[in-house]
Amino acid sequence: MDYLDILKKTEEIKNSKDQNLIADIFHKHVNPSLTKIIKLAGYAKLESHAKNEKVFAYNNGQLEEYIDCLGLYGAILLGHNNEYIITKVKKQLEKQCMPTKVFLSSLQAAASYLLAKLTGLDFVFFVNSGTEAVEGAIKLAITSTQKTKIISTINSYHGKTLGSLTVSGREIYKKYLPQLLNVVFTNYGKIEEIEKNIDNETAAVIVEPIQGEGGINIPPESYLPEIRKLCDKYDCLLIIDEIQTGLGRTGILFEFQRYNIKPDILVLAKALGGGILPIGAIIGNQKAWKIFHENPLYHTSTFGANPLALTACLSTLEFIIQNQIPNEVEKKGKYFLDKLQQIKNEPIIKEIRGRGLMIGIELTEEQYAASIFS
Repeated sequence: MDYLDILKKTEEIKNSKDQNLIADIFHKHVNPSLTKIIKLAGYAKLESHAKNEKVFAYNNGQLEEYIDCLGLYGAILLGHNNEYIITKVKKQLEKQCMPTKVFLSSLQAAASYLLAKLTGLDFVFFVNSGTEAVEGAIKLAITSTQKTKIISTINSYHGKTLGSLTVSGREIYKKYLPQLLNVVFTNYGKIEEIEKNIDNETAAVIVEPIQGEGGINIPPESYLPEIRKLCDKYDCLLIIDEIQTGLGRTGILFEFQRYNIKPDILVLAKALGGGILPIGAIIGNQKAWKIFHENPLYHTSTFGANPLALTACLSTLEFIIQNQIPNEVEKKGKYFLDKLQQIKNEPIIKEIRGRGLMIGIELTEEQYAASIFS
């Protein structure tokens, strides 16, 4: 095996604008079935670059421009390649990229302080993704309560690693997998079902303040406050997953704040890195952090709280606060929803719902959705 020849071929692939070549490599070395879907959908074009709301891709050698209506599932909250964040990250890139994990970090201190003050909680543990944040939150809940039962919701989505998938109510992703934890799934928005299943063996209730992948489902006003009361009554933790809703997407910095409650653990990711770098956070109170007093190394992450990701996180929070992004989202969301109401009586539309710019249109029949996507 000639490694230099392999490197040469790798360089050719990296610089290629040949869609068939790249599709072939994807088929052989990435995901054969996904490659077929991408080709059938007409998306087998080559990403070039992106800026703000636009992405650019090569199609048969021609550069084409698109409006990005996907936003990387909520991660590109501030647009592609936000200059404010990139400038800060570039400066940090020249100083230090990886942490020592021995010395104290002023970046980690600043980011932790800011998130603690913004959320009203006490401690912050940085990870690299949303699913890691959920895994850590579950681990802390079970450890701090010394109980094992988790209550979640049907159609919830908390990630695709084994632990976070176990508490997700999306059966489509669970084929052949064991149910690792004792999890009870309840219908979202039905407080009586949580009341029926919560008991003294419950470690935590995990819930999204608005279900994202489940269909932009908004619960009754009393739902989260009543869950908070039940968690207090049975001495278990309330884990709120704001990986999709957090950081202004719904017209408020954090959706849980709309209800004047606090979770015991809050998990964040996606938009926390400003669409520049991946980062997640587990944010908790004294009760959730109890194990760290006994064992400060109980939960660790090699790449968590690295200087580059922390710089992206801090810059993102600064940009959101300084530019009053939640207020802007509230205004634009109201405008968008008002305009959407003009088509709500169309026969294919069952319901239009959302908060801020987290908006969903539910269609009356599955075949309508299929025809739109085709």
